Amino acid sequence: MFEKRYYYLITCQYLGYRFHGWQKQPQLKTVHLMIDKTLNFILEGKRFKTLGSGRTDAMVSANEAAFELFLYHEIEDLEAFLTHFNHNLPQDIRALTITEVNADFNVIQDSKIKEYIYVFAHGNKFHPFCAPVITTILDPLDTEAMKAGAKLFEGLHYFKSYCYKPTDHGVYNREIITCEIIENTLFTANFFPEQSYLLRVKAKGFMRNQIRLMMGVLIELGKGEKSLQDISDSLKPDNQIAIHYIAPASGLILNKIEYDTLPNVSTN
Repeated sequence: MFEKRYYYLITCQYLGYRFHGWQKQPQLKTVHLMIDKTLNFILEGKRFKTLGSGRTDAMVSANEAAFELFLYHEIEDLEAFLTHFNHNLPQDIRALTITEVNADFNVIQDSKIKEYIYVFAHGNKFHPFCAPVITTILDPLDTEAMKAGAKLFEGLHYFKSYCYKPTDHGVYNREIITCEIIENTLFTANFFPEQSYLLRVKAKGFMRNQIRLMMGVLIELGKGEKSLQDISDSLKPDNQIAIHYIAPASGLILNKIEYDTLPNVSTN
């Protein structure tokens, strides 16, 4: 007998500091695990499935992530469901919106743009409360050079050097829509340093540790250990520039996901 399925897109945000990333892993606390545990409780054991739009690494946070919820019964009151869901989620995860979509929507494959930010400060030891969302570089950094270096990543380039454990069969020609370093006015608190910065990167997709490797080479540039020419050369095929420094995870935040189209549910 055919069972009708219902499809919902849920956006959420989370502080990744105490989680081992998004993806479920044996014996580890992950964001996906806690979301599914909460859903299993509020749905009282009814059949469901969830599928995330992508993965974030351990300690990486999200200002706006997304996952798809598949059900075999209809949610009659979406706002009431969202309130009940949030009431039972742990305090470092919050659901933002819920939208019913149709069977044609695919949270992974549908065309989308992801924006990540990387928050950092430099030149001092700052308040420990900053640790979950700001990476502190104790050495002084040349932020003007870093701003120039970030712009070199924009456009279509060969990013094999910025992929963790690349293979000979990967697709490394990738386009970065936006890459810039600006002063941080997005996240503020009275214990934050007087001045902090963020790297903002937008693209249709990223490879494993790509942004943290990009940030790592920008930090090396800020310290004078790499040059602008090194970054330019590292984006060419068969380059010999070694890119090894992976910036710490806790400064990285998935800021938002933009879908080109969001198919509405047919009322026919």
